[in-house]
Amino acid sequence: MLCRMQVMAALRDKMKQNDNDSQLMLETLQDIVRLSEAVAVCQQVIREKEQKVADIQKERLLLKKVGRQKLMEIHDMMNKLKEKQTTGEVKVLEEMRIAYQKERKITSVIQNVLQCIILGSRVNWAEDPSLKAVVLQLEKKI
Repeated sequence: MLCRMQVMAALRDKMKQNDNDSQLMLETLQDIVRLSEAVAVCQQVIREKEQKVADIQKERLLLKKVGRQKLMEIHDMMNKLKEKQTTGEVKVLEEMRIAYQKERKITSVIQNVLQCIILGSRVNWAEDPSLKAVVLQLEKKI
């Protein structure tokens, strides 16, 4: 610290002399000040550009997140659509199965009634080919 103060005092004294050496020192100090100001301006520009880069990176990250969310929404919508289609198909198949079972029951009842009518009428169905075909057809499982 003392050494620094002694150097500064010597420099001040030399600057007061106004000779070639002091003139050269003054020019050098002015160059140093000018260069320091230029460095400060460049550093400010660098900070601004770094801030712009950081802002752009944040925006890219945000856009990437939003893109992923939209992609997930589309994926979910497609899954829901497929699920609805599958559910609709299952419902249709179940309705068709129920209708088929109902028709089988009705057909069975009709066959039984027809058999009872033929048997109850005491007609010899074995001799009549058309009645024979009907009775034998009634014996088949539906």
